Amino acid sequence: MTSSKTQNFSTEKSLEAMKHFSETYAKRTGTYFCVDPSVTAVVIEGLAKHKDELGAPLCPCRHYEDKEAEVKATFWNCPCIPMRERKECHCMLFLTPDNEFAGDKQEISSEELETVRQSMA
Repeated sequence: MTSSKTQNFSTEKSLEAMKHFSETYAKRTGTYFCVDPSVTAVVIEGLAKHKDELGAPLCPCRHYEDKEAEVKATFWNCPCIPMRERKECHCMLFLTPDNEFAGDKQEISSEELETVRQSMA
């Protein structure tokens, strides 16, 4: 069996941690996941991968010249400053109910996450 890291995926532990964080944060802030669950799954996978590689869930939807420096600056660590201050989520993970892409879910199944991971292989 190949490890998650050699397949360029996050570890199961980090994936589960970021799934739990995302669900809890959405419920706490009254935000919802994207109507397309694959968007949610890709972002959660990206957060988990950054948690494994960098020690923090750096926003996976932005380009960084120096990811380690960005992690230390904390601005783009999830939940990022724009999300915490204005409920603006560039990744479309946490959407306000009035956003046209917001779904009605604040949870995602482990099966949905795994399906998306398999499609990325």
